[in-house]
Amino acid sequence: MLRFDIAPVCSNAYRFQAAMSFSIAAIYLLTPYKWVAILLAVGGFLRGFVSPHKCLSYKLFSALTQKFGMTKMQNAGSKMFADKIACIAGLAMTITWLMGSDVGAIPATAILIFAFIDLVTGFCAACWAYGAYYKMKQA
Repeated sequence: MLRFDIAPVCSNAYRFQAAMSFSIAAIYLLTPYKWVAILLAVGGFLRGFVSPHKCLSYKLFSALTQKFGMTKMQNAGSKMFADKIACIAGLAMTITWLMGSDVGAIPATAILIFAFIDLVTGFCAACWAYGAYYKMKQA
């Protein structure tokens, strides 16, 4: 479902968000600082369930891409869907960490892999799945 109630977002600013998600997942997996998953959950919640335009990191990255002339606007719906997934993954990582379990490594690895693909190529797997779902739903 396209989101016309929310202003379009800059897909290149979201590539910077992918870099942040990649960094958070790497820190979670490779260091004892598991609390960083809270940042992924909160950022994903704010951008996915509230509005990307209310998130400080998105505002910063959007301003940077605009300053360098790299603005590429797209409908917010697919990116918000990706952020909802990031929120759920961040919550799972946080909850399993607080419970003393290593199961949080599974969503962290998924975030690490898919954020890296988005960062390097610009291909957002969640955005693709979002679009594919609505195309199949129409058929």
